[in-house]
Amino acid sequence: MTIVDCAVYEEGRRRDGAVPLEKAYDACRADDSAWVWIGLAEPSMEEFDSVRREFELHELAVEDAVKAHQRPKLEEYGDTLFLVLKTARYHEAEENVEFGEILLFVGDGFLISVRHGQAAELHGVRKQLEERPDLMRCGPSAALHAIIDRVVDEYAPVLAGIEDDIEEVEEEVFSPARTNAAQRIYKLKREATEMHRATAPLVEPLMRLSEGAYDMVSPEMHEYFRDVYDHLLRTDEAVNGFRESLTSALNANLTQVGVRQNDDMRKISAWAAILVAPTIVTGIYGMNFEHMPELTSPVGYPAALSAILLLCVGLYLYFKRVGWI
Repeated sequence: MTIVDCAVYEEGRRRDGAVPLEKAYDACRADDSAWVWIGLAEPSMEEFDSVRREFELHELAVEDAVKAHQRPKLEEYGDTLFLVLKTARYHEAEENVEFGEILLFVGDGFLISVRHGQAAELHGVRKQLEERPDLMRCGPSAALHAIIDRVVDEYAPVLAGIEDDIEEVEEEVFSPARTNAAQRIYKLKREATEMHRATAPLVEPLMRLSEGAYDMVSPEMHEYFRDVYDHLLRTDEAVNGFRESLTSALNANLTQVGVRQNDDMRKISAWAAILVAPTIVTGIYGMNFEHMPELTSPVGYPAALSAILLLCVGLYLYFKRVGWI
C-alpha cells in the first residue's frame, strides 16, 4: 500500500496505536475536534479513490496529485485547499539538483499529503510537530505550515551547493589556465532556472496564507506563515542572483575565449612575419640571374645571412615590445 502514515489528532495529541484508513474516516465524522493526517507515497488512481470519495476531493486536483509533475501552486476547490510544493536536494558530485513533489489537500478536519520522488520525506516533520501540542491544536494548518517550512528550509543547502560551484566556475573563467567553462556554466544555469521554477510561483500563495486569505487556516498560524514567506523571499532573491551571476560568468567566459583567440592570432601573425623576412631574402638570391648583386663579392654570402639575422631579431624585438609574443 502507498499509505506511509495515518494518524488522528485530538486536543493536539496523536491517538495511540495504528489507525486504519476507515477508522480515521470515522474519527473525523464522529468528533469535530479531531483531525486526521494521511500520508501517501505515489498512489495510483485506484488506491486514492477511497480518500477522494471520503473527503470529496475535486477530480482535477486528484488527477494532479496522482500524476504529479505540476508547477508550485495553491488552488481552492470549495472548502479544500490544494497546494503543490517542489522539494530539492543537491548532489555535489554530479552538480545537479534532484527535485521531488509534495501535493497537499487541506480541509476542515483533514490534511492529505501525497509524496512523489526521493527528495521528499515527511516522517521527520510529523515527529517534530507531534512534540508541539500547542501547534497541533491549531489543526491541519499547523501541519501545512510545518511541511512548507521544511521544504523551504531544505532549499538552503541546495543554494549553498550552487553558490560554491558558481564561485569555482568564476575562478575557472579568470584563471590563467586555458580552459573553457561554458558547458559547466550552462549546466549550473539550468539548475538555477529549475530552482527559480520551484520558488518563484510559491511566493504569492505563501503571501496569501500569511495574510489570512483562507478561513480553513487558523489565525494563530498566520505569523508562522509570514516567517516562512520571508524565508522564501530571501531564497528566491538568492536564486535570481545566481542566475544573474551565471549570465555574467558566461559572458565573461565568452570574452575570455575571444581574447585568447586574438592572442593566438597575434602570436601566429608575429611568427609568420618573422619567417617571411628570410623567405624574401632567400627567394631573391635563389633566382638565377646572371648579373645578381654581390654575386662575385666575397662578403655577399655573409652579408645576406647577416641581413636575414638582423631582420629576424629586429622583428622579434618589436613584436616582443608590443606584446604580440
